[in-house]
Amino acid sequence: MIKLYAMVIVIGILGAIGYGAKYYYDTTQNKIAMLQKNNAQLEIAVQTANDSVNTLQADMARLGDLNKTLQGDLKKAEEYGDNLRNKLRELDLLKDALTDAENLEGRMNGATAKIWRDIMEDTGGSGDKPLPSWLQSSDARAGDQGSDQDRKDNNTDSSEAEASKSD
Repeated sequence: MIKLYAMVIVIGILGAIGYGAKYYYDTTQNKIAMLQKNNAQLEIAVQTANDSVNTLQADMARLGDLNKTLQGDLKKAEEYGDNLRNKLRELDLLKDALTDAENLEGRMNGATAKIWRDIMEDTGGSGDKPLPSWLQSSDARAGDQGSDQDRKDNNTDSSEAEASKSD
């Protein structure tokens, strides 16, 4: 009988070892599956983070270039403003208005027309719109030209408008 009890004990021990091995195997497989799932999610998260970092770096480089361009444009605008202030300081508009109002009016109308052309050009227009008929003149007299010499059409005679009104 002792052999029978010994056999039952040995079978019980072997069964417990077998059950323990199966439990260990199942829990290990579940952990491996969980770790694989988590690893896949982490790989996706890392890829997303890397893409975000790359996009941010590209945006920063682009913004740096745009900032440099804007700084250059600002410098040009400030220089232009300084240039205009210097020109206005040199001009005595009151004296010009009192001595030769027609000449001053012609220069101012021509400069205004040029500014409007430039604004149209800067905002997507062609900028080649001709001067209005009241500003154009067939005979260019001395003093009827604007002070801005780089204009395409320097004729700023405003006396034609007055002449056509009197007709």
